[in-house]
Amino acid sequence: MGTGAVPPAEVEVGEHTVRGLLLEQHADLATLPIRHHDEGWDNVLFRLGDELLVRLPRRAAAAELIVHELTWLPRLAPGLPLPVPAPVRVGRPDDRFPWCWTVVPWFDGEPVGTDPLLDPTGAATDMGSFLAALHHPARPDAPHNAVRGGPLADRLPSFDERLTRLPGNVDVDRVRTAFLGAVHAPVWSGPPVWLHGDLHPHNLLQHDGKIVAVIDFGDITAGDPATDLMVAWSLFDEDQRSGFRRAADSKVRPIDDATWERGRGWAISHSVAMIASGADSSWQTAVGLRTLAAAVG
Repeated sequence: MGTGAVPPAEVEVGEHTVRGLLLEQHADLATLPIRHHDEGWDNVLFRLGDELLVRLPRRAAAAELIVHELTWLPRLAPGLPLPVPAPVRVGRPDDRFPWCWTVVPWFDGEPVGTDPLLDPTGAATDMGSFLAALHHPARPDAPHNAVRGGPLADRLPSFDERLTRLPGNVDVDRVRTAFLGAVHAPVWSGPPVWLHGDLHPHNLLQHDGKIVAVIDFGDITAGDPATDLMVAWSLFDEDQRSGFRRAADSKVRPIDDATWERGRGWAISHSVAMIASGADSSWQTAVGLRTLAAAVG
């Protein structure tokens, strides 16, 4: 998820382009049906047959994110308790398309929040267990992300600017006070751990009321595990968050009160960004307001 207006596509891609790329690079897949599925900030998606999805960057800034996914997800996926879109095929730049692209598994499901989770308590445990498995020390060559995984204090200038764009029914003084409490919590002193980096409800898929996949690892990076804990406030109530916290205890160390408070700060910061930039996205505004209410109280 970005902030502000959705950027225009720098390369237009249609079904004919995808078919041509497949014919040149993965001819055994080229006879499968292709249909446009979705388009977001960074990628355009095409359903490929019944079991696959083609993901192509729609702008140069997203091209590097695809490379991060194809480099690291195959290594991390075997140790994770929920499916993730580790590439099954890799497309290379050519005269038809300028960047790397991927073919990933298709997961049946809808973004979490489209329908209510049937067992939110179980879902909280599932998500906590997922993060416990993900949050192990990262390699020194893990991708760097300037806005994920670092100290909350680094986010304060952009946070204050976004506060000025919130609707009048939000108590911005109360929100800022809550965020400053998290900023002043002790910083992460452990080794940098692997992070999803953008763990909001629309990057989780549910099917039959259960979370079935975690998607969109473009912001994968290393740093403070509190970054990913923001999902606790965007999805779960207080009792469910307790179960999530127990399940999410890192293999590096348990989630102490300082890490939990920083996680609350990430939830506040992320929800403010969603609300400030969500004028054209009802789901984004709704998720941001719900998260903010849970995190600020």
